[in-house]
Amino acid sequence: MTRLPIGAAVVIAAYATMLARSDSSHRAGLRIATTLAFWLICVATTTWVTRDRRHLGRPVVTVALLALAVQLPGVFTPPPSGGDAWRYVWDGRVQLSGTSPYRYVPLDGQLAGLRDPVLFPGLTSEQRSGVTTQPLPADRGELQNRARDDNRTMINRPRVPTIYPPVAQLWFAAVAAVTPWSAGTLGIQIGSAVLAVAIAAALAAWLLRRGLNPRQALWWAWCPTVILEAGKGGHVDILGAAFIVGAVIAVSTRQGRASSAWVAGLLLGAAASVKLTPLVLLPAFMPLRRNGFPQAWKTPLAALVTLVATYLPHVLIVGGLVLGYLPGYLAEEGGGDRAGLLRLFVPEHLLTPATLVVMAGVAIWALGTTTAEEPQRAAVVLFGSLLLVTTPSYPWYAVPLVALAVMSRRLEWLAVAAAGYWAHAGAGAGVPAAGYALAAAILVTVAICRRRRHLAPEPAAQPG
Repeated sequence: MTRLPIGAAVVIAAYATMLARSDSSHRAGLRIATTLAFWLICVATTTWVTRDRRHLGRPVVTVALLALAVQLPGVFTPPPSGGDAWRYVWDGRVQLSGTSPYRYVPLDGQLAGLRDPVLFPGLTSEQRSGVTTQPLPADRGELQNRARDDNRTMINRPRVPTIYPPVAQLWFAAVAAVTPWSAGTLGIQIGSAVLAVAIAAALAAWLLRRGLNPRQALWWAWCPTVILEAGKGGHVDILGAAFIVGAVIAVSTRQGRASSAWVAGLLLGAAASVKLTPLVLLPAFMPLRRNGFPQAWKTPLAALVTLVATYLPHVLIVGGLVLGYLPGYLAEEGGGDRAGLLRLFVPEHLLTPATLVVMAGVAIWALGTTTAEEPQRAAVVLFGSLLLVTTPSYPWYAVPLVALAVMSRRLEWLAVAAAGYWAHAGAGAGVPAAGYALAAAILVTVAICRRRRHLAPEPAAQPG
């Protein structure tokens, strides 16, 4: 028996065990230990499988099937109450009713006719919720109170409007159009799993075209972040990762074609309209070192135009409401445990300027080092640095980073993705940034070792 089916069986067994253990546990320490064990099993198994250099028949199909196999246990395990997937289902349903998702909050009586027992187990369409859509408060304490969950509904933050940009909303509506109300989040979970499998296949084909081992795509398919946040969590970050992978493929496989930069920009703009964070990748697609500014501006321009174009119809319909809960989210998340590493060196009132300074420095570095053929090398540093600087406690934010780590062959950045689970499980334990500190130490160590190998003199040739 080859390594592939054995590896898949090991990952699936570990995943099923983790689902059984973590869903029944509310202790942060046990969740961290369980997740860490799952990470170690996945990394060890993927390392063992990808070191096999033998010919792989139909590699793209094989990788896709292996990616699908590990997604299946999570698809049939619904996300917890208050998970993002429930909001996705609601936003899609609201759009299909002909209402802008940015206009009303989920508990508003104007949308009572869209309630069902799955999304609203404690509130029927005839009952009054006592909630109407109101402007967001300026006070952070009042904002956090407004954003609390409500046990009458599975939807998170049901008293505030949606935060998700227009392309994400298109995805929600498309999935809602083919999903019965009684299925809850199943449609979103299946759609996310399909996207994860498609990305795995695309990575395998891209690696094969570049003369690399297509098994390396399993670093995406079998990464715990992808396994947990696609079929299980249904997170929309998978869609953003798909657009980012498409952008890298467009410029790295279509060199010499005038359209490649524009296509990449279109895809990056779509990714930013899923979640705004991919905008940080724009410097990676501006190859000033060889092309100069006349060529480098095409991709960023196309990305920004695409982003604006996706928002424009909603602006015409609801005006400033199109921002949804974004201002509130930024205010709500501005404190707490965010920027945990910077807090060790910078006072609270300087955290935002310090974050901007650090990211500006990384962006300048990227502008001077990126090339049109290898944008993923700078992109993984940009996106990974953003996560290290902001230290989010939401591990699904790192989904695009996993794809970029595989494409850039810089797998050490997966440590940052793993750190998100430490922060997520230990956010109330007082050490949420410890995982990110360990990830940063791993990155520095690997960089030093790689630098030493690069500078090491070649051994002298033996005489005779």
